[in-house]
Amino acid sequence: MADAIQPRPPYFEDSHPSRRPALKRTLGFWALTLYGLGIIIGAGIYVLVGEVAGRAGMTAPLAFLAAGVVAGLTGLSYAELVARHPEAAGATAFVSEAFGIRALSWLAGVALIFVAIVAAASIAKGAAGYLQQYLDAPRWLGGAAVVLIFTAIAGIGVTESVRVAVIMTVIEIGGLVLIVVMASPALEALPARVGELIPSEIAGWGGVFAGMFVAFFAFIGFDSLANMAEETENVSRTLPRAILAAVGLSALLYGIVALVSVFSLPPGELMNHKAPLVAVLAQTGFPYSRHFAAVALIATANGVMIEIVLVARLAYGMARRGLLPPWFSVVNPRTRTPLRATLVGGGLVLILVAVVPFSALVSATSTVTLGVFALVNLSLARLHMKNPRPDIAIRAPRWVPPLGALTCLALIAAQMAG
Repeated sequence: MADAIQPRPPYFEDSHPSRRPALKRTLGFWALTLYGLGIIIGAGIYVLVGEVAGRAGMTAPLAFLAAGVVAGLTGLSYAELVARHPEAAGATAFVSEAFGIRALSWLAGVALIFVAIVAAASIAKGAAGYLQQYLDAPRWLGGAAVVLIFTAIAGIGVTESVRVAVIMTVIEIGGLVLIVVMASPALEALPARVGELIPSEIAGWGGVFAGMFVAFFAFIGFDSLANMAEETENVSRTLPRAILAAVGLSALLYGIVALVSVFSLPPGELMNHKAPLVAVLAQTGFPYSRHFAAVALIATANGVMIEIVLVARLAYGMARRGLLPPWFSVVNPRTRTPLRATLVGGGLVLILVAVVPFSALVSATSTVTLGVFALVNLSLARLHMKNPRPDIAIRAPRWVPPLGALTCLALIAAQMAG
């Protein structure tokens, strides 16, 4: 069949190192889980808690938890798929194995590369905005500096990149823990007001669903872990567990942070703050609340590096499958990273930061991501029929992929309707 995927090259597995260098397997469960939390948390909760509270009111914690359940459905599909096909190509490989249609696999990969590049550029602009709180420099210049620094780190080596990401993720999580600890006295009113957290009327559930649609986007990014498959130790066991842990822990964190936020400030007031968590911290009397922007800067900058790493692994994996020129599949023998793909990805992000307005592009990224998620879920549903694989360590129930695809398509429809 002319449109079929090309067979994997003979150097695909690490057991054939004589043909060309392979990626270096150094990542364990905790490094991957923290890396995944860094992707998911990023700038999302630092900004979106206000918008979700504006839509869902006091039911914002429920909206975040419901969004976590929806994300968990696709997370379960990814967990089984990486156990079946542990490749850097990620979603491209899954679609390839399920449908064997070259154009469809190429489209999934290119869509994810597009999303990652635009996301990295957008996050870099956001980081530059926080940087302006400390340095008087044009926003484009600050964004460009962030991209150059983290492209260099991403090219040095995966161990170094993940180590930096983990350190920055710990700071991100530390910022959320600080918010929870300082704002926890507000929860003294919880026993008397617990009924406000769950709608008592059908109309109230509309607010929960409206908030859930926004909150879901704070979970996007866990899928990027699939692209680290060829750099993971004991991949078929380690990586699925890391994906599920990252989604579960982020849902728990989001729910708790949303809970203390809506009890600390009225939801309408949270919605009107550009930096809602800074406002929550400020009302506690914390003496250094205005410097909390530095934590947000770290959170956003972390996202830039992680997206550049993702672009490089996607391009590398697609080139291995013949979906991009072989030039992108070359691993640098000294750094053991796809250095060419990293530099090209960083260069594209840099161009977007410097010259392209983002409003139209950014609005499209969430729709594209959900479309890929739906396709990945459908891929697992098809693989369940073609090859059940009872031998793998983690298997999603047969009803999970169809339901995951349906929820993704429903979110796309809701976004378009809105």
